[in-house]
Amino acid sequence: MLGRLAPGVCTQVTMVFNHQQSRNMATLKAISIRLKSVKNIQKITQSMKMVSAAKYTRAERDLKAARPYGEGAVQFYERAEVAAPEDEPKQLYIAMTSDRGLCGAVHTGVSKVIRARLAEPGAENIKVICVGDKSRAILQRLYSKHIISVCNEIGRLPPTFLDAARIANAIMTSGYDFGSGKIVYNKFKSVVSYSQSDLPLFSRAAVESSPKLAVYDSLDSDVLQSYMEFSLASMLFYALKEGACSEQSSRMTAMDNASKNAGEMIDKLTLTFNRTRQAVITRELIEIISGAAALE
Repeated sequence: MLGRLAPGVCTQVTMVFNHQQSRNMATLKAISIRLKSVKNIQKITQSMKMVSAAKYTRAERDLKAARPYGEGAVQFYERAEVAAPEDEPKQLYIAMTSDRGLCGAVHTGVSKVIRARLAEPGAENIKVICVGDKSRAILQRLYSKHIISVCNEIGRLPPTFLDAARIANAIMTSGYDFGSGKIVYNKFKSVVSYSQSDLPLFSRAAVESSPKLAVYDSLDSDVLQSYMEFSLASMLFYALKEGACSEQSSRMTAMDNASKNAGEMIDKLTLTFNRTRQAVITRELIEIISGAAALE
């Protein structure tokens, strides 16, 4: 009886064995490919972390020298008691981001502040200038009609005062007459901390109508116009430096977390690969021993 069933049984066992073996080999190959991919990703994230750490050190050093520019311009508006004109409801918001990602919620935070303001009543009088492609990509989905200009090529190199002057020139030549506005940017606090802040924007008419402008002597129209241009460039330069330092510190933290997550995934995949390989070897040994025992 056993001899009559042997050929069919042997054929069925051979088919099942080949199917299980090919299935296990496919699983091992998939795990091996996945493991190699995660290891390559970890190398990239570790390299980006080292590059961001070097850029962060320079950005923090440059930020200390740039802070007097922004603080001086803001103090002028505060001491002159400049306020938004009531007869000009138009406002301008400037989103200070960059073109590069992989840095946490740096760009999302700035865009979220402006998006919340555009969702409030009276948003039809607000226009937005996006500095960097990241803010444009976030805001144009729902508020594309509010965007009047976009400044590209921001964040690839350390910002300079020339970059701020070009952005200021683009703002002043945009053809949009606003009474007041805000520069929304990320204010750097520490390596792991930053917050969204803003700098005030006022038109020339609002500055001329301020009650305490007479404290500053010899401010004719030409001098005031020159100072408005310089103060705008100074605040933009300060906001660019604050944003660059926050971006590099956030990217450094994000890449560090990504490297740790990749390390944990590599450990789990290695353990799964070893267990699967051991199961394949054990199954093959059992089948060999069982086959040898059946032949005896």
